[in-house]
Amino acid sequence: MARRRATPPPVPDTLRDAVERTVQATREGAEQARQGTRRRATGTRSRAQHVVDDVVQSTRGRAQEAVEGVVKGAESVGERMREAFEEARPASHDDVKELQKELRAINRRLAAIEERLPPEKPKAKTGARKPAATRKPAAARKPAAKKKA
Repeated sequence: MARRRATPPPVPDTLRDAVERTVQATREGAEQARQGTRRRATGTRSRAQHVVDDVVQSTRGRAQEAVEGVVKGAESVGERMREAFEEARPASHDDVKELQKELRAINRRLAAIEERLPPEKPKAKTGARKPAATRKPAAARKPAAKKKA
């Protein structure tokens, strides 16, 4: 049969006190380390937040500039598209009527100018000469026969 162990001898009080002091010192050291870590983490977190804020602010400014550039570009393209469609669209009935009205006004002004001009004199006709284009050049003509003396 198995033999029972005897009760352990009592731990001396000095050893017990030493162990308790060690445990207490370890706890205090751990607490101080935890607080130091919190301070460092808080400082790091604060610096990181500042960096993130700077990046966000910078990005927001650039994004705003980009959006404004895109809006201006879109407005410019829209204006050019409207102009192109305006030029390419066929004339409406009202456009044709307006052009006819302008032509009538131009005809009236031209008639008034022609009435103020002096009458044109008929040009005198000069001999029945052939135009230069139908005449033969001098080099193509036959030389005249020489007279014998």
